[in-house]
Amino acid sequence: MDDLEQHPDNYRVTADELRQFIERVERLEAEKKEIADQIKEVFAEAKARGYAVPIMRKLLQMRKRDRDDLAEEEALLEIYKEALGM
Repeated sequence: MDDLEQHPDNYRVTADELRQFIERVERLEAEKKEIADQIKEVFAEAKARGYAVPIMRKLLQMRKRDRDDLAEEEALLEIYKEALGM
């Protein structure tokens, strides 16, 4: 079948099409790595300026969450800390 393979559900896959998908994913993976490297640089710069990177990461996580869910979690955390005498 040359470049073509018969897929079980009668979809024909060409080598060119498959190569395009693979190359797109490879480009996106490369971009993702570049962005991750840039994020590391930002955190390194913040750390050099005296900021606590773990706290910054926690803040980033918190900002992604729903405000009501976050408020409920914080309230429970305070209740639990109080129960433990913290």
